[in-house]
Amino acid sequence: MKRITITQDRVTTFKKNWKYCVGTGRLGLALQKEYLDHLKLAKEKIGFEYIRGHGLLSDDVGIYREIEVDGETRPFYNFTYIDRIFDSFLEIGIRPFVELGFMPSQLASGDQTIFYWKGNVTPPKDYEKWHDLIVAVVSHFVERYGIDEVLKWPFEIWNEPNLVNFWKDADKQEYFKLYKVTANAVKEVHPELQVGGPAICGGADHWIVDFLNFCHEENAPVDFVSRHAYTSKAPHKKTFEYYYQELVDNTDMLHQFKTVRGMIYESPFPNLPFHITEYNTSYSPINPVHDTALNAAYLARILSEGGDYVDSFSYWTFSDVFEESDVPKAQFHGGFGLIGLNEILKPTFHLFYFFNQLGEEQLYRDEQILVTRRKDGSIALVAWNEVLEKGNDHNQIVELEIPLSCKNAFVKRQIVNEQYANPWRVWQEMGRPRFIDKQAVETLRHAAQPLLTTAQMEVENSVLKLELILSKNEVTLIEIQPRKDETDTYHGLDDSLIDSY
Repeated sequence: MKRITITQDRVTTFKKNWKYCVGTGRLGLALQKEYLDHLKLAKEKIGFEYIRGHGLLSDDVGIYREIEVDGETRPFYNFTYIDRIFDSFLEIGIRPFVELGFMPSQLASGDQTIFYWKGNVTPPKDYEKWHDLIVAVVSHFVERYGIDEVLKWPFEIWNEPNLVNFWKDADKQEYFKLYKVTANAVKEVHPELQVGGPAICGGADHWIVDFLNFCHEENAPVDFVSRHAYTSKAPHKKTFEYYYQELVDNTDMLHQFKTVRGMIYESPFPNLPFHITEYNTSYSPINPVHDTALNAAYLARILSEGGDYVDSFSYWTFSDVFEESDVPKAQFHGGFGLIGLNEILKPTFHLFYFFNQLGEEQLYRDEQILVTRRKDGSIALVAWNEVLEKGNDHNQIVELEIPLSCKNAFVKRQIVNEQYANPWRVWQEMGRPRFIDKQAVETLRHAAQPLLTTAQMEVENSVLKLELILSKNEVTLIEIQPRKDETDTYHGLDDSLIDSY
């Protein structure tokens, strides 16, 4: 049993850097209704400010084409789809965190692609045409949305160039060339536009050092550093439809954040903002862990502490409307999304929703609980019990003493665990139907709601005592406010006259 006495002598600010940005699949998916429905829900309930996705310049968005005019091949820039996509984002109230990639096939130097939708990952065959494309695209954004708006958009150059799958031969020097040309093209449109990179994944942090030294030596513009973070080991089993991977301790991700922040401090640009533009447990879009309560409980500490080290960390991704490994093949398929197909909320969605209910003042924090106070004086806390071991006997008991300046409190609790708000478990009980009917959709939506409990509790000597039993992989939100009793204002009210009361 853990006993915690909360005082008011160490009040700090809770940094909500976890909600700055969220990831998506390729941008072309934003032309689908279900995608936009999911994004509206994520914005409404969680409040993400930015969205980042792949494929801005890939063929399916259709920006770059080459046409023949009077026997001469010329670029043609078509903004029909990207205008529709970015208009939709801004109407929902979320801004683009712009990833400049991948290579249009007609401008590519090779035919190497990635993903089901064939994003080209080779350098441009003509850097002058690439430069002109970037200038044209960014200039169009400024013309359409205004410079005051576009100055708020970060422009990140490419995605994971340290991997041969994402950048031909993982050629560092070729990436640096691409970066410099691209960054200068963006700055040519307006010198205050934000550019950054190198958007590498973990395990190659020497790229961060070399990248910042390159920018310093070559006078290449850089306004922020970006990196990705995942905590899964190499897969111990792969099938056509699933990856199975063990997770390392979640403190590993916090260590990644802290280590790279230290590298930036020691670089020629010690004060640059640091953005984690992708993170999750597994890096695979077909790992069932993403659908589980474990995924939520595991990430709770990351949301709680990650803002100590990074300016933002962007969960990958908000929706299972996602197509890296082909069109999703079942209702639950191990997708990254907070929201499953058919708008079925996963446990990790509720983790983010719970954190969005927290206050601005941090009263207490440890590896299992975060207690805050809102502007109106009410208390909101999130507690979790992440368990990587198999079996069910993993309950944790936490006793809390919380200072409150009232005599009675109303306590509201919402619970996500293996039993509640776990539609993946209910889907298993159904027999794992691959393509669910409307009745099953309603059942799973119902099963996806957290357990709600409420109570009236007495406050003794300005202290509220709570005992929490946290089950395996539970995440719980508790909201506490003074109870305002207006019973005496009702004339003739007598509950004893109601049968059975």
